[in-house]
Amino acid sequence: MNPWDVYLSDADLAVIRRAKFGRRMGFGSRPAVVVIDVQKFMIGEADALMDWPSNSGEAGFAAIPHIQRVLRAARARKVPCFFAAFELDPSGKDMGVYRRKRDLLDTENWCLAGSKGAELLPDLEAGSSDIVFVKKKPSAFHGTPLLGYLVERGIDTLIIVGGSTSNCVRATVFDASSHNFRTIVVREGVFDRIPISHAISLFDMDRQFADVVSSADVVQYLDGIPGGKALS
Repeated sequence: MNPWDVYLSDADLAVIRRAKFGRRMGFGSRPAVVVIDVQKFMIGEADALMDWPSNSGEAGFAAIPHIQRVLRAARARKVPCFFAAFELDPSGKDMGVYRRKRDLLDTENWCLAGSKGAELLPDLEAGSSDIVFVKKKPSAFHGTPLLGYLVERGIDTLIIVGGSTSNCVRATVFDASSHNFRTIVVREGVFDRIPISHAISLFDMDRQFADVVSSADVVQYLDGIPGGKALS
């Protein structure tokens, strides 16, 4: 059962069947993993969640083992792994119109540069062969070097994990598809603060722009990639 199934009516299902939404694009032959915002501000601390205004709580904690599993499988096959980290100047000068929606410049537990909130989670730190880059907007492509990294490596498939599903994951998925990458979202490896936002965003992505796939299926695919020559 998919997370979005409980929200769909019979009329919705009829539309899906008529339009033939949700066809599988499948995996390609040269994948990369893109990890979105696995930072302290996104998860928080289990014993002090109220101190972290943007925490994803249990949903974030539940996704960590699945993200770890995907990363282990990718690194074992020398598949490139890219970490996108959302980071803003403490003054807010690079926040843009987003500042009209949120104002969290008074807390070290958000994604301000140099703060503990902007740090990668200790359980998901980048490895020596991984690449970490900063983004200022929801999409990991907007104003970053990601596209150049992927083109140079001949990547045709992006495996997306991280958070949050309805914000930065979704924006990255739509841009990845627009750049004609086969885009795979790891169902258990993405997370959100609000369950309905998570479920419907997964539905929208799976319907038209990506394949939402279990972490077990993604690991099986990665395990089948011939080892040896590094893609990075």
